[in-house]
Amino acid sequence: MSLQEELIQIGRQARAAADALRSLSCGTKDRALMGMAQALRDGARALGESNARDLEAGREKGLSGAMLDRLTLTDKRIEGMAVGVEAVVALPDPVGDILHQTVRPNGLRIAQIRQPLGVVGIIYESRPNVTADAAALCLKSGNACILRGGSEAIHSNLAIADIIADGARAAGVPDHAVQILRTTDRAAVGELLKLDRYVDVIVPRGGKGLIARIYDESRIPVVAHLDGICHTYVHADADLAMAKTVSLNAKLQRPGVCNAMETLLVHEAVAAAFLPDLVAALDAAGCEVRGCPRTCAIVACNEATEEDWVTEYLDRILSIKVVDSLEAAIEHINLYGSHHSDAIITEGYGSAERFLDAVDSASVYVNASTRFTDGFEFGLGAEIGISTNKLHCRGPMALKELTTLKYVIRGTGQIRE
Repeated sequence: MSLQEELIQIGRQARAAADALRSLSCGTKDRALMGMAQALRDGARALGESNARDLEAGREKGLSGAMLDRLTLTDKRIEGMAVGVEAVVALPDPVGDILHQTVRPNGLRIAQIRQPLGVVGIIYESRPNVTADAAALCLKSGNACILRGGSEAIHSNLAIADIIADGARAAGVPDHAVQILRTTDRAAVGELLKLDRYVDVIVPRGGKGLIARIYDESRIPVVAHLDGICHTYVHADADLAMAKTVSLNAKLQRPGVCNAMETLLVHEAVAAAFLPDLVAALDAAGCEVRGCPRTCAIVACNEATEEDWVTEYLDRILSIKVVDSLEAAIEHINLYGSHHSDAIITEGYGSAERFLDAVDSASVYVNASTRFTDGFEFGLGAEIGISTNKLHCRGPMALKELTTLKYVIRGTGQIRE
């Protein structure tokens, strides 16, 4: 069987599973999710062994520390995957929700309801926990999924997918509800992107190169963000102790993720008081600072270039710019940012509201770290990705975002004159 034929078979199997999943009861889906969570716990040792093979290969390839961190499955992270699946159980099933209903003068009863998208293709890199998150959200929302993880996590992803597929099947979920591409051949992505007859939406999670390729090649609608260039702006009236804590968390808690801060903006009125202490803490944590000329005049750092303002480092590197005003900060974010997640640190109600209103991003914060942009942290359960699209969904993509709408019309023999 050729690669193309194999992908077509996978697509057909997914479509058949989606047709069955559409009418699966919430109770059956929840039992399957609980079975998947327990299967992850029971298979923790095998998952650790598979992950160790990926980590060894990653070190041989010279992957960065941040990338290896994204790849690593500790016992705590495996338990976190299981807890994430269980969190989806606790969420309301969106399928069948009535958004609007009315009775027309002619007696027609019209309702708008949620229904599954159908088949969701997820293409992702590095983080194997995405395998469990995506499968759980797709199952709960009544969708079949086709998973394609990165080659650097192939052993981990296959082990997770096999474990959760077995756990779901034991609870009565149809075969092929969760499928994973078992090859590392890059051509498989191209073949998946041609399956518009079987796949309803593609959700990519990964680097800019991967997502740009998918946008260029896909025949299927794509929901994604291209970059995660996130900002924190420290306003003139900020609590500087809070600003330091939030900034360090946003940059250093996990530098290799899309909601980590990449650029810090600081109002000129507090730059001299704020930056020396902050940069000392960044230096101590091994974080390189690249600053504008005004930043370099205050602290010792490398000078930032124009390219730095549009770079998603995904590493211990931070660009810093001193700005004249709140409006200058907003202008910089809207010009150079990726419309993902941006924050202001301020004690003023007016400045906070202006920032929330004017910054055109999927998630906008006041006095909090951008690291909270996450479906689990937002109370949505796990997430399948974060969207900076403006059509269909924006921000963390969870259960409701994995549904579409249907009009259901009930009549008593009405005809249109």
